[in-house]
Amino acid sequence: MTDRRSLLALAAAAPLLGARAALAQAPAAPAPLAADDPRMTERSIGRAGAPTVIEYFSLTCGHCASFHKDTMPRVKRELVDTGRVRIVFRDFPLDAVGLAAAQVARSLPAERYEPFVATLFQQQDRWAFARGANPQEELFKIAAVAGMSRAQFDAAIGDQALARGILEQRVAGQQQHNVNSTPTFVFGTRSVPGNMAFDRFAALVAEIR
Repeated sequence: MTDRRSLLALAAAAPLLGARAALAQAPAAPAPLAADDPRMTERSIGRAGAPTVIEYFSLTCGHCASFHKDTMPRVKRELVDTGRVRIVFRDFPLDAVGLAAAQVARSLPAERYEPFVATLFQQQDRWAFARGANPQEELFKIAAVAGMSRAQFDAAIGDQALARGILEQRVAGQQQHNVNSTPTFVFGTRSVPGNMAFDRFAALVAEIR
């Protein structure tokens, strides 16, 4: 039986392209997620029917944090809120800390997912990289502000099936959209890696067919 630490260790030992191998090494989770588990349903912002951009990101990725701090506010204001684009968020954790954070984010009610992710990126240096700090405890402090109790937090980061579901989504991103770095954006059928400024993002949105 795979416990939480072994799943996280597998993710940490093979940060990016080894996700498929990590899953292959891990025995099946004792209680696989149901296909309609609400924690793994789509997380998105924007008008239904608008051109869609998929973002693959890791909550411990500095380039992802830069995009969400510098570019995303304008994307939301000028493209999402005006109905010009819909953004679908896909977790692509690069390490054990990023995987735990993704588990917590997906355990919140769906409407709190995007604001929580935005907060984690804004405070990434505090909870993910602060010298001498315990990332799990710093993560809990932010989750508590979002309305999560200690018991709910512990259950989220200890959920083996949820961890496996997120890792499987990461593998699917590699297979379906050739994701090999974060952030990677999928504009229609075109995968574009890397952080980018608003003007380039908007231009790529305009090219979606």
